[in-house]
Amino acid sequence: MRVSADRIPSAVVKTWPPTARSVGRARRLLAGQLAVWGLTQVSDDAGLILSELVTNAITHAHPPYGNLIATRFERLADGVRIEVHDTGDDKPEPCKASADEEGGRGLELVHVLTGGAWGVSDRDGPGKLVWAQCTATRDEVGS
Repeated sequence: MRVSADRIPSAVVKTWPPTARSVGRARRLLAGQLAVWGLTQVSDDAGLILSELVTNAITHAHPPYGNLIATRFERLADGVRIEVHDTGDDKPEPCKASADEEGGRGLELVHVLTGGAWGVSDRDGPGKLVWAQCTATRDEVGS
C-alpha cells in the first residue's frame, strides 16, 4: 500500500523509559522516519546526535516529577529537528573533557555535527527540551 505525501506526518513524537535500550530504539525509529521522509543522507549524523541527547537525558535527568523521556522528530526542508524532552531541571552545557576521561564530549560532538544549531529550551510542565537541527545543507558545507 502506498502512502500519499499528504498523509506522511511532518513530526513524530514518542515516549521512552529511561533505560539504555531506549537509545537504540529511538535511533531505529529516527532512521525509519528519515527513510520515509527521503532524508537518509542525514541518518548517520542524526542518529549520533539523537544517541548523545537521549543518553544525556537518561544519565543526568533524575527529577522528582517522573523520569520518562520523550523524543520529537520534525521534518525540515533539508533535514530534521531532533528534540529530547525530560523533566530534569538542569540545563546541559558542553564541557572540555580531558584526554583520559571516558565521557564528557557528547554536546561538543552535537555542536560540531550541527554547526552550532542546537540548544536548550523550556517546555510546558517541568523540565526542559534539548534540540538540534541536522541538515543535508550542513553536511554538504562540512564536506
